[in-house]
Amino acid sequence: MRSNVPAPRGTTAAPAASVEHLSKIYGTGDAQVVALNDITVEIMPGQLTAVMGPSGSGKSTLMHCIAGLDRPTSGRALIGQTDVATLKDRDLTRLRRERIGFVFQQFNLVPTLTARENILLPLAIAGRKPDPDWYDEVLRAVDLADRLTHKPSQLSGGQQQRVACARALVGRPDIIFADEPTGNLDSVSAVEILQFLRRAVDDLGRTVVMVTHDPYSASYADRALFLADGRIVDDVSHPTHEIVMTTMAHLDPRRIDRASIPQSPSDLDPTPVSV
Repeated sequence: MRSNVPAPRGTTAAPAASVEHLSKIYGTGDAQVVALNDITVEIMPGQLTAVMGPSGSGKSTLMHCIAGLDRPTSGRALIGQTDVATLKDRDLTRLRRERIGFVFQQFNLVPTLTARENILLPLAIAGRKPDPDWYDEVLRAVDLADRLTHKPSQLSGGQQQRVACARALVGRPDIIFADEPTGNLDSVSAVEILQFLRRAVDDLGRTVVMVTHDPYSASYADRALFLADGRIVDDVSHPTHEIVMTTMAHLDPRRIDRASIPQSPSDLDPTPVSV
């Protein structure tokens, strides 16, 4: 089992994010839970990295520690060269606003605001104006120009998640964290979001870290990190659906229901969807 994972071979750029000997422990005594156990890993820029593992493996905790949503018990969590674990609350809030984008399973849109207002909300809170050219590019990427005046209740689940993706991108963050971004979506909408995240990396030059339990979603990634019992146990470049299925089944065969997982992309999306 490997808890210390360097950057993939052939990469020379500085990491977009990294953790060094990171541990996270909840509770004490008999109630103590070691969520992360001495992890060292680098997330390289310009890539979509999937973080996978059985329930309770520590994958969401790892994302939360890197993103500054939770503080580690020991070790370092860095965005670029900034150790987020050492920042005071005000500086941490500023870093999350200016350098990090978030996409969550529950969309987290404000129901009384329009799609446009939801997209621009983080910039409005920070007192910043959007870069017009970048804003237009983001809108083209999410393909929601005809829905900008609609409120969340007037949008489908896939459209709401695309609004959330645009909101994460509009501030041009260094890195985007997506926590189970397709978990509440039907299969067609899920493919739309996965294609968008792929385009955010390939066409818009972003870095994306996606926590997921779904082998098909992970097949969109450049790299898949597999966690078990709070440690990184495998690191796969260019993961395929089949490789991810095999690796996950090896980690915890009880939690893999093969009948419920598409066996090929065509099972999930017979017609390619553009975003």
